[in-house]
Amino acid sequence: MLEHFKIEHTDGATILRLTSQDGTNRLTHACVTSLAGAVRELARSPRPLIITGNQKFFSAGADLNEILALSGPEAFVFSKAGQAMTDAVDQFPAPVVAAVNGYCMGGGLDLVLACDRRIASPHAIFGHRGAALGLMTGWGGTQRLERLVGRPRAVEMFVAAEKVNASHALLYGLVDAVADDPVAAAMGQLA
Repeated sequence: MLEHFKIEHTDGATILRLTSQDGTNRLTHACVTSLAGAVRELARSPRPLIITGNQKFFSAGADLNEILALSGPEAFVFSKAGQAMTDAVDQFPAPVVAAVNGYCMGGGLDLVLACDRRIASPHAIFGHRGAALGLMTGWGGTQRLERLVGRPRAVEMFVAAEKVNASHALLYGLVDAVADDPVAAAMGQLA
């Protein structure tokens, strides 16, 4: 097991499971850099990829304490690292499915938006609370979300920091399906 995630190889796909000691799967600078490298490495022998977290958190997003400590130039570097991570997922040469349980917030939502498909559990919650804190994503989420759900809904989610449950995410087009076990559903779609 790696520090920020573990990789499982199954017959039909590779599963990249976000992990952290506190269970929130925060996307620290070290985690983001490590994820980008791992996705690029997996792309060398492409198989379908499923990205998931745990039952309570896909990801709580970027570590706000880490962000608050950044200078302007450091924040720019972190933003570029996040873009590299989401671009690596977006450009992956095989299908990538996000299997979302629990909270999917901030940078975690940016990561999910870079995937080809998204499957949520019934208790999944999506949101980008950055605007409520005076922050805006620099990882491509604003453009990807608007393409999926349209400008008015994207503005509500980003500017108003609205949280969306799984049933509304399905209605809005943010997710492709809702399933009790998103990983198993993703495996079924990839079979």
